[in-house]
Amino acid sequence: MLELDHRADPVAWARALGVSREAVELELESDVIDLHVDSFIWRRLFGRNPLERQRSLPLLPGVALGHADLPRLREAAIDGAVWIVTTNPLREPADRVRAFHDNVTALRALLMSAPERVTLVRTAADYRAARAAGRHAAFVGIQGGNAFEHDLSALDALERGFLLLVTLMHLTHSELGVASAPFMPLGDQGLSRRGRDLVHKLDEARIFVDLAHASPRTFWDALEAHDRTLPVIVSHTGVNGVHRHWRNLDDAQLRAVAKTGGVVGVIFHSAYLGDPTFRGRVETIVRHLEHVRDTLGDDFPALGSDWDGFIVTPRDMPTCLELPRLVDCMLRRGWRPEAVQKTLGRNFLRALRELRG
Repeated sequence: MLELDHRADPVAWARALGVSREAVELELESDVIDLHVDSFIWRRLFGRNPLERQRSLPLLPGVALGHADLPRLREAAIDGAVWIVTTNPLREPADRVRAFHDNVTALRALLMSAPERVTLVRTAADYRAARAAGRHAAFVGIQGGNAFEHDLSALDALERGFLLLVTLMHLTHSELGVASAPFMPLGDQGLSRRGRDLVHKLDEARIFVDLAHASPRTFWDALEAHDRTLPVIVSHTGVNGVHRHWRNLDDAQLRAVAKTGGVVGVIFHSAYLGDPTFRGRVETIVRHLEHVRDTLGDDFPALGSDWDGFIVTPRDMPTCLELPRLVDCMLRRGWRPEAVQKTLGRNFLRALRELRG
């Protein structure tokens, strides 16, 4: 199926989605950047090519995969995204280093195989050039710093700037620290000395320290170890101010991220946001974004969907193609167009310039 160019007929796109023309046109003229897209994992598990249009699981739209791929990201006018390589914690530590190199190499080769549609980028200037050329801007991130807990020097083998972010923790505890999982057999021990060493290494390399999935103590320990002149981010999370959950951040954590100049990306997983499974709504995502905005100001909310991660998306936004419904909801709830544009991508670009110039 060919990609549709909605810029040619925004009215038709608005009509098809049941949203205002203003919402569609605002998205089309905005920088739209997602901080966490997990589509590459299905290439590793089942050989599904994220550069080709994919289908959702039969009878389970919006569940786990089939949310996003390069053709649909481009069709949805999502100008850039952080493409994630997720670490498998079941591997032996030494084997994770090899897998890290293999997976990063494979993702890089995949993205570089379609230069007419996608460009690997590292800076805000790179992003601008890719967007001006009509290409999707692909950043690369690692979910799970335990990819190289066995050998922190593995980071040195990569070209400087190639990795945009490293999410220190994922769903399991590691030698680096404690994840925000509800089961902590030894309590919340926080970030280890090796975890602090990783934070220092990431700061030196100007790679975002991503505090999504960190336990409360790990979060605060990482901030203590971090160079406060650089922004940290939380790429994909909910907020306790709307719905209390072990995966979400409280207001003190939100303020700490903002104090560094970082951003908070809101995840699209209904269970973390407080909606019943299979009954989530776009409006709930907007409520979490609003809490970030109301707590910190317009300069700090961002998008961190976790599309194609193990999530269940809202019923009215099962894939990336329905993103204008999010914009439409923001406008209907009284958001100023400038605040919408900041959330869609400008806040992240500001933090990126602060990190890398």
